[in-house]
Amino acid sequence: MAKKAPRRTAERILEVTLDLFNRFGEPNVSTTLISAELSISPGNLYYHYPAKDELINSLFDRYERSLSELLNASDGVRDVEDAWFFMHTLFELIWQYRFLYRDLNDLLSKNRRLETHFQWVLKNKTRAVRALLDGMNRSGALSIDSREVEATATSMVVVLTYWLSYEYVRDPRRALEPESAQLALLRGAHHVLNLLVPYLEPGQRMHLLGLVGAYSNADNP
Repeated sequence: MAKKAPRRTAERILEVTLDLFNRFGEPNVSTTLISAELSISPGNLYYHYPAKDELINSLFDRYERSLSELLNASDGVRDVEDAWFFMHTLFELIWQYRFLYRDLNDLLSKNRRLETHFQWVLKNKTRAVRALLDGMNRSGALSIDSREVEATATSMVVVLTYWLSYEYVRDPRRALEPESAQLALLRGAHHVLNLLVPYLEPGQRMHLLGLVGAYSNADNP
């Protein structure tokens, strides 16, 4: 049992760090604060993670693995219903690691590893969205000229990547708090998929409107 304790401690450190980063923003969370929240000594924290960047990189690695698995599901998207579920699930993962998006520019400027890996994230999000568009096009859910696919996919990825920043600017005190999650995720999924409206088959367009209708009255962008 004793041999498993370090692993449990390392896991607990990451869980608490993720919560603090999400609540206060990575630049505002020191290793001293993390140690205090865990009721452990700074030395114990440094034993597992000798630098703050190692905490950030470990959390990013978890996010990157989960994202890679999720993006592979884009190949199975055939209609608005599938796309809605895919986008909402993607936004749920982004929300789980929202500190990365809240403080993205600051993190990239300080962490070379994150800078290079986030370029991979953007490329793979774009690939996944292209696969989504291709699947919906082949199934007849939408009709899009091949010359418009790249620009549309890029626009969707831009909204995906910066949606939480937009939410934060709208309401800095409450936007990234847990009680705001559901509406923020629904708004994000709605606005990404809204970019497809000009290309959707009429029945699919109406279905999309029906999916967002449940929260449209609460949406006040």
